[in-house]
Amino acid sequence: MNQYYSDVIQFTGSHYDFGYMQGELLKDSYLLKNRQKQWASQRRRHFIIDIETAREHFLNFISSMLDELQGLADALNWPIEDAYREFGGYYVEYERSGCSILTGSEFMVRNYDSHPGYYEGRYVIYQPTDSGYATIGPSMQITGRTDGLNEKGLAMGYNFVNRVGSADGFLCNMIGRIILETCATVEEAIDLLKEIPHRTTFSYVLTDLSGETYVVEASARRVVARKSNISTNHFEVLTEENRYRTQESIQRQEAIKEQNSDQLNLIKAYQLLNNRDQAIFSEKYDASAGTIHTAAYLPKEKKALFAIGGNRMPVTFDFADYLAGNRTNIKRIRGKLDFHTPFVNMNQDK
Repeated sequence: MNQYYSDVIQFTGSHYDFGYMQGELLKDSYLLKNRQKQWASQRRRHFIIDIETAREHFLNFISSMLDELQGLADALNWPIEDAYREFGGYYVEYERSGCSILTGSEFMVRNYDSHPGYYEGRYVIYQPTDSGYATIGPSMQITGRTDGLNEKGLAMGYNFVNRVGSADGFLCNMIGRIILETCATVEEAIDLLKEIPHRTTFSYVLTDLSGETYVVEASARRVVARKSNISTNHFEVLTEENRYRTQESIQRQEAIKEQNSDQLNLIKAYQLLNNRDQAIFSEKYDASAGTIHTAAYLPKEKKALFAIGGNRMPVTFDFADYLAGNRTNIKRIRGKLDFHTPFVNMNQDK
């Protein structure tokens, strides 16, 4: 087992100031240095086709993101085009991932499965003062989110389904950020997912104060919403969008169902996903399908739980307390994975 950690970043202010602050943090960080090494070794890393098209979509769905990207560019002394390309979540490819999500009437629990070498190790709490809802959750591509909760009690997570048949559009991480910052309810999030352009094929799982959960099957071609409290890595309606091999995803889904999942409380649901001796937690890190974090969100209590690795007691964030003006004292979340490659925010020369 090796030690891993996520840095906790918290900020209240405008999107431009938030971007600038993050750029200042990135300047001398391992994260940016390691990411630049990855970019240099991946010839396909730039997929932005038209900056103006991306800008138009941001103006339509989350115009404040333009200010955050400008703040990042200014702090890093980058051309704005580079900030769009590396942090914009538009037209950029990522490694495939696994993931399992389970919800109850009071909670959402989610395993994020991927390769540790692409994981940023940033847990972000942000309360904008210009526009948008306050959010809490892990970051991806700096500006995006892998999952999270907002001040209105809307929780979101997503699961990879397929990369084949991709088109011009936003990646899952930026779509997740847009959902959390601009939508107050499941219904609003579903409407957004039906309107926004999707680059690749993902399931988006949504729950809110009502306790209802929807799985939204979204591709570049179609978007369909259905009620369900379980989601892994395959579609049940848009089955033509599935990968050729879905057996492992179906097995994880069945393992959750066998636990009478609709009767599980938060503690049992968390243990089902986080315990290494269960059938859900994965250590297939080389295949970009190992469980890196387990996150849980409680919309009504406005609390977020987070752990790195398996068999871990989660760190609890009182998001309601933060919204009341009290900063968290948690600076870093530590955990262990049975793997050798560090997160991108860690010194990879060791």
